[in-house]
Amino acid sequence: MPETQTASEQITEVVTSWAGVEAGPGRRGEFAFKVGKREIGHLHGDHAAHFAFPKDVWTELQNQGRIADHPVFPGRVGPASRRIESEDDVRDVIAMMRLNYDRAVARQDSG
Repeated sequence: MPETQTASEQITEVVTSWAGVEAGPGRRGEFAFKVGKREIGHLHGDHAAHFAFPKDVWTELQNQGRIADHPVFPGRVGPASRRIESEDDVRDVIAMMRLNYDRAVARQDSG
């Protein structure tokens, strides 16, 4: 019988398969994913993901109900949080990491 991966293991497996992504523990207990010096998001165990998005992307994701305010920055546009409670949440966290990954890679290519 195959062993079931935790949410953080699933997310880490996918996100670290993308070219240039490095992952590891951060200074505040988080597990961060970076492309170069740019963080594309981080996990707090298997229950929450945090991101930073440009204002227009943040607003769109907020309107879609895909993110909530970051607990450290309530009411601030940009920092975001996503609870991880289901397989759908895992897939959406990966999708939002990909949004930030694509922007980070495009920035590297143009800079």
